[in-house]
Amino acid sequence: MKDKIGLVGLGLVGTAIAERLLAGDFEVIGFDIDSTGCQHLKDLGGNALGSPAQVAQKVERIILSLPDTNIVKQVVEGPSGILEAKTTPKYIIDTTTGDPDETIALAQRLAKREIYLLDSTISGPSQQVRDKKAVFMIGGEKKAFETCSDIFQTLSEKIFYLGPSGNGSKAKLASNLISGLNRIALAEGLVFANKLGLELKTFLEMLKATPAYSAVMDIKGKKMLTGDFTAESRIRQHHKDVSLILKYAEIAGQELPLSQVHFDALEKAIEAGDGDLDNAAIIKEIERRNRG
Repeated sequence: MKDKIGLVGLGLVGTAIAERLLAGDFEVIGFDIDSTGCQHLKDLGGNALGSPAQVAQKVERIILSLPDTNIVKQVVEGPSGILEAKTTPKYIIDTTTGDPDETIALAQRLAKREIYLLDSTISGPSQQVRDKKAVFMIGGEKKAFETCSDIFQTLSEKIFYLGPSGNGSKAKLASNLISGLNRIALAEGLVFANKLGLELKTFLEMLKATPAYSAVMDIKGKKMLTGDFTAESRIRQHHKDVSLILKYAEIAGQELPLSQVHFDALEKAIEAGDGDLDNAAIIKEIERRNRG
């Protein structure tokens, strides 16, 4: 008999997670407020139910792939949420890039009910999840992590257990700070190279051989050159992430001048209507600034 895994959130990353689990011979039972996501899961060979509670009472382990911590709390503790199931799962794997303090508080509330929350954040867009190349950064009880290791091994070859609850979320914010700045630096550099009259395809290949190299060149470089901004990870979501980064930097008493510039560029991109495009589309904002 196949092991049943719950999955709430069937967007870009959630769907990629479903594909990996189904390929790993798990049975996936999911829910999303968007019926399109539910139908897509059925088309893939999974099953979709009508609420998080309905999913929760069918499984012992459930994965969340949601936009932010507030939605996570609604899905877990709100009406028709996980805690309203007749029998609740023992393990919740939350892949959301969320607020670390609120994640810790939720883990503590759930622990009183003998439910273990693993904040299991992901570095990499949906295509990397689909290709089993994303990085998982996990906080929570060590035994809970070990119990769910079969899930993580199905989803990724790069798994890092980082200690107590909240550490996965904290690591994701610090990682996103760096990857986001790499992305906007690449966008600015490509626009600059174009202004200098360089042929960009050759220039990008050259960059990959220099000390300027970062993995973002492999993941986003072609999208920036071709203007294919079909979303694998959206500008709007990264704007939320950078907002959290700036919030926690202020709490820590650290100035992040580069991240503030990045935040402002993301905000302008959203105002220009680019919020639901892939975050490689930040190059459009760099180009607008140069035209203006």
